[in-house]
Amino acid sequence: MVTAIVLLNAARGRVNEVAGTLADIDGVSEVYSVGGRYDLVVIIRVPSNEALAELVTEKMQNLPDIEDTETLIAFRAQSRHDLESMFSIGL
Repeated sequence: MVTAIVLLNAARGRVNEVAGTLADIDGVSEVYSVGGRYDLVVIIRVPSNEALAELVTEKMQNLPDIEDTETLIAFRAQSRHDLESMFSIGL
């Protein structure tokens, strides 16, 4: 499983529409509207780097009203949720 975080800016007044469109794309697990330098944070979970490349460069890049993106690829996930699930199965 490949996880990526995409930080993006949408055209003025189009954040909600872009977020809704992104949320409907296969492989996009979450979309957050945020304050700060970026308008949206998109969490992508796909089976391979090839699937990530296709999603970002073919599906997202062709969407109107996305002005700028920065893609971060996650190497390892460490969260309270992951740790709790490991302990609940006896690891």
